[in-house]
Amino acid sequence: MELLITYDVDTTTPEGERRLRRVAKICEGIGHRVQKSVFEVVCTPPQRLHLEAHLQATIDPTLDSVRIYHLDRGTFHTAKHLGAAIDAAHHDPLII
Repeated sequence: MELLITYDVDTTTPEGERRLRRVAKICEGIGHRVQKSVFEVVCTPPQRLHLEAHLQATIDPTLDSVRIYHLDRGTFHTAKHLGAAIDAAHHDPLII
């Protein structure tokens, strides 16, 4: 499955800055960063459940927002990039 993950973490406190770093690391562990707070992810349904559980346990639901969009298979290959866009290799091994 293909997912587009976006997030907005409140960073007005040191705790918020730590949450932001943790959310970014979680997303970096499974997907490709295409903008500062936007990741493209190719994963299996169990991986998605694990990802959602990690994110839910990390964010402050009263201050932070994470959006996960489930996309049709092949959407990333048909995306049109303008400007200094990153062409993420979604089906290559992800090296961390």
